Amino acid sequence: MLQVRRILQLLSDGHSKREASRQTGTSRNTIDSYELRFQGSGKNYAELLLLPDTDLAALVYTKEIIKESDPRRKYLNEHLDYFLNELSRTGVTRELLWNEYRQSARESYSYSQFCDLLSRHSYKKSPVYHNTYIPGELVEIDFAGKKMSYVDRSTGEVVECPVLVCTLPYSSFSYIEPLASGKLDHLVPAMNRSVEYFGGVPKVTLTDNMRQIVTQSNRYEPSFTLLAEQWSVHYNTSLKAARPAKPKDKPSVEKSVHLSYQRINARMRNETFYSLDELRQRVWDLLEEFNSRLMFKQSISRRDKFTSEEKHLLRELPAEPFILKSRTKAKVKPNYHVILGEDWHQYSVPHQYIGQEVIIVYDEQVVEVFIDNMKRIAVHKRDCRRNGYTTLPEHMPESHLKYKQQKGWTEDDFIYKAGRIGEQTRIAINKLLGAKAFIEQTYDGCLGVLRLADKYGNDRLEAACRRANTGSRINYKMLHNILKNNLDKIPECENELTLFIPEHENIRGAEAYN
Repeated sequence: MLQVRRILQLLSDGHSKREASRQTGTSRNTIDSYELRFQGSGKNYAELLLLPDTDLAALVYTKEIIKESDPRRKYLNEHLDYFLNELSRTGVTRELLWNEYRQSARESYSYSQFCDLLSRHSYKKSPVYHNTYIPGELVEIDFAGKKMSYVDRSTGEVVECPVLVCTLPYSSFSYIEPLASGKLDHLVPAMNRSVEYFGGVPKVTLTDNMRQIVTQSNRYEPSFTLLAEQWSVHYNTSLKAARPAKPKDKPSVEKSVHLSYQRINARMRNETFYSLDELRQRVWDLLEEFNSRLMFKQSISRRDKFTSEEKHLLRELPAEPFILKSRTKAKVKPNYHVILGEDWHQYSVPHQYIGQEVIIVYDEQVVEVFIDNMKRIAVHKRDCRRNGYTTLPEHMPESHLKYKQQKGWTEDDFIYKAGRIGEQTRIAINKLLGAKAFIEQTYDGCLGVLRLADKYGNDRLEAACRRANTGSRINYKMLHNILKNNLDKIPECENELTLFIPEHENIRGAEAYN
């Protein structure tokens, strides 16, 4: 306030504002704003000099007084509450309000000035508490708001994946992983991998108020699921839950989520992934860069700070990770598959067990099927595609296996198998493959021709193809009739017909056309 009182003294002694600016080093604009407040108080300079510092500060540093001489400021101030209320509505932007303001006001501010004046009143400064963290004390866990995704090659479906983020607040060292789903059987293994990534366990695990872990939210004594309690006991850490809709309870992980959008999601925005494993690996590669990057305005990275100051204070990991296995019963369907109801995905078992009751034991990675006295009859890698099938060839009946193999045949397969029978058969198959506009329509016919070798033998089929190849067209029925009627056994010389025209008085000769 010393500077303000000096300005008041100079103005009271009749000095100009230019002189007051020169002597005090205060800008003319600032002195103009002070003078406007002095005049608005209704007191003269002498009375103002008698005010205590608190009253004088309240006068000088109060909100800017509107210049009545500027109609633009007067109009804006009169409509300020309306603009602020409209700005809080969904979809309303400053540009939209500025266009409406220009149409209704005789004189208007530019867009930048309008936004600046609006921001002065809409921005409310609130005090921010600075947390002090103890190394090795706490880890914060949350799901990112934006999901990642990959493309299923078999269906072309875009599969969305929730993203788990775990952060140690002291060093800001983070672990990030996209999951197949947010269910416990995928969340718990990811939490296992997070503590393995840290190389130890913090004393307290603070989670978001997620339903997978918290059964009943309470500010003082939240209730956790039995499985979450078992996980915390296994890793010797205490569970805590943030209050619902209180992101400031876990500010470090919220900041890590925000930074992950910039450092990881943005880097992957133009990339396409075709499996969850591929997506995870890319995220982990970028995570290494993120943790090794120097922190803002600091000369140390998250990894270096974690390694040097925090890692040795974490509790030791248990000898084995926490294993989450679920168990359910199912009946083998006539298609020799069982349904895992949680994902509604079907897994094959040997076809001999159709109709029998089985037990399915599964975790995040593996699905096992057991029967009588826990005899394992099938094991599969878990697949979370809804309404999908996972089938092993050894579980299929022989007829189904052959049918599956045939459905996968191509043009080259038919030509190769025909060539093994003989050259004439290969020529016949080539003609047959070119008989239709869509080559796939000829596959059944080709298959029928090749099967004739099983019934009649390669030599007879080769002879039948030799006889049929003399014609302009060929098909399965033609070859089948040749073999059925034993025409392939007739020597070709005996089968040749001599074309002649018998003499007759009713048949005209060439001279009739002269």
